[in-house]
Amino acid sequence: MRILITSARMPFALGMIRKLADAGHEIYACDDTERAAGSHSRYVSDHFVTASPRDATEQFIADVERIAGEHEIDVIVPAFEEAFYLSTQHERLSRTARLYCSPFSTLARLHDKAAFQELAERLDLPIPKAVVATSDAQLRAATESMPRYFARAAFSRGGIALLTNTGPLAGAVSIDDCHPTEASPWLVQPFVDGPTVCTYSTVHDGRVTAHCMYRIPRQWKHSTGIGFESIDGTESLRIIEAIVGDLGYSGQVSFDFIITDDGLSLVECNPRATDGVLLIGSEQLAAGLLDPDAEQFVLAPGVEIQLDLALVGDAFADHLKRFPETIHDLARVHDAGDGWHDPMPTLYSALAVAHDKAMSLREHEKLFVSMAGDISWDGAPISGMSDADAKLLAGLTGD
Repeated sequence: MRILITSARMPFALGMIRKLADAGHEIYACDDTERAAGSHSRYVSDHFVTASPRDATEQFIADVERIAGEHEIDVIVPAFEEAFYLSTQHERLSRTARLYCSPFSTLARLHDKAAFQELAERLDLPIPKAVVATSDAQLRAATESMPRYFARAAFSRGGIALLTNTGPLAGAVSIDDCHPTEASPWLVQPFVDGPTVCTYSTVHDGRVTAHCMYRIPRQWKHSTGIGFESIDGTESLRIIEAIVGDLGYSGQVSFDFIITDDGLSLVECNPRATDGVLLIGSEQLAAGLLDPDAEQFVLAPGVEIQLDLALVGDAFADHLKRFPETIHDLARVHDAGDGWHDPMPTLYSALAVAHDKAMSLREHEKLFVSMAGDISWDGAPISGMSDADAKLLAGLTGD
């Protein structure tokens, strides 16, 4: 097959590029920057620069449509939140190539944490009760009502702008800097004790074709994962199958859980790819992404992978406090790039790592905006979206 990977800057996009090519497919890549690491992989037949998904949505859609048509692309696989922008033109793009994501209405319901909370409760799945705050006063009242709390914007992603009074991120974000509105509400939940774990799955019409669950032994600033180890995904698979089956979901999907004394507790859903891609083998990933009839694959525990450049950067950013641990990890765990003989993406990734010195969490948030803000979606209306999608979004945000 000919496959177009969008948002080629993401580490897991590079993982998809390498593994799908290794499985025998012809890979093309695009991004709105020429510096996207994945675009410079030797496993890419060609790469393209598009308009910004967020800032020039209609031109971005036209660019992807043109690339897919001119190069006879079979499947378009979004790698990050540009999936939301592409999904608003799902029917249009599907006339040129198969778009491997669900329509906007489905993605938005999963990305909006308030809507996801309602879905999980309707399906009787384990998730902490939440208070939705749409004003500064409501946010302050909700946090004051809970001895230990955890709050974040309804349209956000893990590791960015987390408000809590418990754990390593306590006080990292001030409540004075958080301003919920009707259009951009915040969720406040009781803080749940236990380690956070993540999942990554490929799904076709509500059926999971590939699945992995993993812990993150190394994080950058207690947020972004830079080291990953697979664990038993049996319990999480049952929960995820209930969600994707109810929605008839197609595409990549990722969930965060907390391991409690009573089992897994849902935290949030990211209806897109995440670093779990890096743990799954080439043949299994290709089958999961591309074959709706593939036999279900569940990754066994004990597979480890890491991002060496990020580990080194983290060690220096932390004033070498974690340097002995970093040396141990570098000697023991495989880097995501090991064995691919594909050096150019590493050089481009190094440029990104070099930007981050000893950053605060607030600075980390600014770095995310710099690196991925133009391909992320935080609940704003999307240019060119249908009246039905605009109405749905207004209902989710309370406009």
